[in-house]
Amino acid sequence: MTSVSEEQKSPSKILQNGNQQISKVQFHLDDSRHIDDNHELLDEFHEYSPYSNNNSSSSSMNSTTNGTTLPKTLLNNENRLMTKRSIRKMSGLTVGTNGLRSLNVTTPKELCDLLGGSRVISKILIANNGIAAVKCMRSIRRWSYEMYRHEHTIKFVAMVTPEDMKANAEYIRYADHYVNVQGGPSHMNYSNCELILDIAKRFLVEAVWAGWGHASENPRLPELLHRHGIIFIGPSEQAMWALGDKIASTIIAQSANVRTLPWSGSHLKLDWNEKDHEHIHVPMDIYEKACVTDAKEGVEIASRIGFPVMIKASEGGGGKGIRKATNRDEFETFFRQVQTEVPGSPIFLMKYAHSCRHLEVQILADQSGQAISLFGRDCSIQRRHQKIIEEAPAIIAPPEILEQMEKAAVRLAKMVGYVSAGTIEYLYNPSDQTFFFLELNPRLQVEHPCTEMITDVNLPACQLQIAMGISLHRIKDIRLLYDEDPFDTTPIDFDNPRNKPQPRGHAIAARITSENPNEGFKPSSGTVEELTFRSRQNVWGYFSISSSGGLHEFADSQFGHVFSHGETREDARENLAVALKELSIRGDFHSTVEILICLLETDDYVNNTVQTSWLDGLIAQHFQTEKPNIMLSIVCGAIHVADEIFRNNFQNFRSSLERGQILPMNTLSISHQVELIYEHIKYKLQVTQCGPSCFFVLMNDSYVELEANRMKDGGILLNLDGASYLTFMKEEVDSYRIIVNNKTCVFQKENDPSILRSPSAGKLLHFTIEDGGAIEAGQVYAELEVMKMVTELRCPLKGQ
Repeated sequence: MTSVSEEQKSPSKILQNGNQQISKVQFHLDDSRHIDDNHELLDEFHEYSPYSNNNSSSSSMNSTTNGTTLPKTLLNNENRLMTKRSIRKMSGLTVGTNGLRSLNVTTPKELCDLLGGSRVISKILIANNGIAAVKCMRSIRRWSYEMYRHEHTIKFVAMVTPEDMKANAEYIRYADHYVNVQGGPSHMNYSNCELILDIAKRFLVEAVWAGWGHASENPRLPELLHRHGIIFIGPSEQAMWALGDKIASTIIAQSANVRTLPWSGSHLKLDWNEKDHEHIHVPMDIYEKACVTDAKEGVEIASRIGFPVMIKASEGGGGKGIRKATNRDEFETFFRQVQTEVPGSPIFLMKYAHSCRHLEVQILADQSGQAISLFGRDCSIQRRHQKIIEEAPAIIAPPEILEQMEKAAVRLAKMVGYVSAGTIEYLYNPSDQTFFFLELNPRLQVEHPCTEMITDVNLPACQLQIAMGISLHRIKDIRLLYDEDPFDTTPIDFDNPRNKPQPRGHAIAARITSENPNEGFKPSSGTVEELTFRSRQNVWGYFSISSSGGLHEFADSQFGHVFSHGETREDARENLAVALKELSIRGDFHSTVEILICLLETDDYVNNTVQTSWLDGLIAQHFQTEKPNIMLSIVCGAIHVADEIFRNNFQNFRSSLERGQILPMNTLSISHQVELIYEHIKYKLQVTQCGPSCFFVLMNDSYVELEANRMKDGGILLNLDGASYLTFMKEEVDSYRIIVNNKTCVFQKENDPSILRSPSAGKLLHFTIEDGGAIEAGQVYAELEVMKMVTELRCPLKGQ
């Protein structure tokens, strides 16, 4: 793009090519005039913008002395906003903010004074771990550099358990200071409000950021911090309880005439008038009427509502503390599981909604009563009621329906005096275009980067500025979103429909978890041998672990998140699919990468015809990831097993020689028989090594000759039939996991079916079958808690 000369005073310059067609617009960002006030610039761009239909007319143009033509007429008000957005998009203002002129502040106090804040925040305690801690610190480091020209102006103190330290958790390296805390379950560290307060006081932080999960939705945390003069980056304890508690928020929603599904509190409503200008609250006696105290009472209420019903813990989330009961017989079991996953939480029942989409609205609210919505997200791809693929904006619903959702979300936030970032979730029925309030999450959501990508709004940085008492209309990212001068101070009429911004393109996100899709998404922990992710222009991701780290039993199963952006949904989908195919993860645990690719390429997803139970339906049908060629996998598996034996034998022989011992010569046998079991079929192969990298594999009187080279990372590079393959093997307790060009095939080992083993480490909760009792094939015999989730262990065969 051509530079603007020092002599040129106009903020724009029209460049012409050989055909006298205008192709570029150049802005001088340091010019004293605002874009809003430069009508000629707006008109000029409107005539020649590639976004305009009128780019060929010459009847209304005058020539200037430098050969450039300018329009005669000014834009009308309806077109101004659109053109301002086009200008900023072309100039890069909506793509990134690093190019903007600086506020010339170097400290948080200077920023606070300049933008009318009330509290200075320069040191923050991160009361979280995993990807939440990584995302917060990365986002605020970026904002700190943009604002202060130094990424470490804001200091971070991080809590670290022995398990996180041993696992080499990624977030630790982002912190300026770490504090060792007790290990074990979350209630002993990251969910321990008293411990968080103690650390905040000892290390003199001004604020605490709790992220998502752990203590992020516990009203006791902001209450304790407020009492000791420490800022909680989030809503007040009153607002958090009113809207963050699933029972209280549903009562408030139906009191505000927002439609809800039939539930155990459908008969409850509060007497509140918006004109009273008082924040609504839920009395405890009304709250308790919506709770279900035991399974017996629950069955009666469920029968009245009508099966199937959802059993939900008011303090649950992220797939924890929620079960679907389809009949009376299974109700008690699922009720107990909900109680186990979220101990002490009140429980309520809600009618299960068929064929619905899960849509949500991102909100931001400040301390002066302003609240805005930042479009919607579609989170309908779920398993076990936990999101796995998210996207923004939510295009499944018509604009007028989404507008109703956004207005209802803002109204609910204002009703309780909500402050900071929050998410209102809805169930949407595409068939009749109705929506129902589901819940409000009084925190930042895991999938919030989807919204960041279509708005260019740094949400953790907004949370920080709001906590400092800065109003929404003074936050640079918000002003840019509404096409206002980023450094002006004029108020913005957020409620005026003419000011409503538009999303920039489409974003899709995929959660990377340590779960085995072929075993009902059972979670597992372990070490990581390789994690390679390649960022691209329209793809971004972050992880809580690295190649030298791992996941421990108390960690969350999600350890990564990958996001893509495109002009259209299809562009974003293709970008994400390609990025996931290039993502390489190897370790002790399985991951969801392969099934994510398969889901993105299904016709249902491409055509956007999915709903919340879609993935669970595929799992019930034993939907499998794409497997490598079975015969190729068998050959690769045989080479891995035999090569490992050959190498171990040679190492043992050499070690014995060094000790002056000579082992029998058959110790160095160059031929070995390998047995692999796949889908109940046993394959017997004879593998012979006839050179440093030459192997013969014989099976059923047929053979293949191939070249195999052991790589430094433990993989084997094969040359077979004119093609090369990179393959890895992970030996597990009862199986061999073979990876061929990033596709996985699992071979079972021979085992005694009378011995039942857990596929992953965890806490045994209880057995469901008494000693000596009869059991059927597929019947649950025990429940296990793995990575904060209750999973069922099933018997493969009938027996006793």
